[in-house]
Amino acid sequence: MSDTTSGRPGTATAAVPAAVPGDLGWDLGMVLRGYQTRFEAAVAGMPAGIRGFQVLSAVVHKDPPNQQALGAHLAIDRTVLTYLLDTLVDAGVVERIPDPADRRARKIIATASGRQMLAAYEERVAAAEADLLAGLEADDARDLGLLISRLARNVHRTQPGASPCEAMDNL
Repeated sequence: MSDTTSGRPGTATAAVPAAVPGDLGWDLGMVLRGYQTRFEAAVAGMPAGIRGFQVLSAVVHKDPPNQQALGAHLAIDRTVLTYLLDTLVDAGVVERIPDPADRRARKIIATASGRQMLAAYEERVAAAEADLLAGLEADDARDLGLLISRLARNVHRTQPGASPCEAMDNL
């Protein structure tokens, strides 16, 4: 007996619709929209919002050697980054210090207050991400995260100047 829903003889699995070219973009856009809505709510009150969170997170977790490397990592224009950093410095969450390797450059470091703020917002972001993934089994959610991370690193490797912020702005 052949099951036409799976195309394999003797199987009785549920029908899986064939992917239509272009559906991946719609699917990713919907997931991104759901993520963005939750992420914005999770970082409400953070100085400079989403970008402020991303800058502070990169400073703490990636420890870029200087302001230029920070901007390159986040694909943020240097003039925009300067304004973001001004906001974060004024809020007391980061400091600009001379780069030990090049006194003309500045290294961005998190203050103790900034690290505490980041920890609190990371809990909120983690809860928002869990909410987005709540419709998946735990193993599927973990696998999805790993696959998206691998795919993102591959895109970044082949398009190192690509800006995820710009992609979101153009949705």
